[in-house]
Amino acid sequence: MIKIKFHGHSCFEIFSGDSNLIIDPWLSDNPLADIKPDDVKAKYILVSHGHSDHFGDALEIAKQNDGTIIAPFELATFCEQRGAAAHPMQIGGGYSFDFGHLKLTLALHGSGLIDGENIIYTGNPCGFLIQIDGKTIYHAGDTGLFGDMKLIGDKYNIDAALLPIGDNFVMGIDDAVTAVDFLKPKIAVPMHYNTFEVIKQDPNDFKIKVESKKLAEVKILQPGESVEI
Repeated sequence: MIKIKFHGHSCFEIFSGDSNLIIDPWLSDNPLADIKPDDVKAKYILVSHGHSDHFGDALEIAKQNDGTIIAPFELATFCEQRGAAAHPMQIGGGYSFDFGHLKLTLALHGSGLIDGENIIYTGNPCGFLIQIDGKTIYHAGDTGLFGDMKLIGDKYNIDAALLPIGDNFVMGIDDAVTAVDFLKPKIAVPMHYNTFEVIKQDPNDFKIKVESKKLAEVKILQPGESVEI
């Protein structure tokens, strides 16, 4: 049994046996987060892109856990330059870790960190296909809708899809419903909404639209809640 625990915005922990992963660990300044960086015990830290609401506390968590950050090449290199262990990857590439297999997918978004008046480019944004203990989890990262989601859904038997619905910066609800149609997951979990006013959405609207079309079961998680697959 795999437990997927939500910590607000786009941050999730995945627990399976001795494996503990955290994705997009923005906790310190996240008004919705239920935990702090010191609470995290993770060997691997997956970061989808360099924006502060996803990169968040990745460096601190990696260093305090002697963990490894997994991210697109440029962002992983940035982390290594700042003293963290990192495993660089790129979109379309996969790698077998001790927790299972990880593949980076396309994400239609940007990626950069603000440093004073400068923006540090941190490579392409990505999504994650995580295969662990016979289950497949898709964390879309920050993305708009794209047609290759259908290819992902055709190729992989997705047990849980973690999808942004906040609009403005990412997919809105209607596009996220189409994403569920393309991906064909057993469970869809909305993310990246209501943290800021500009991405305010009603996740129940997403749930009604997905389930009325019998596309998937939707699990709306509050920070601190989890779903098992």
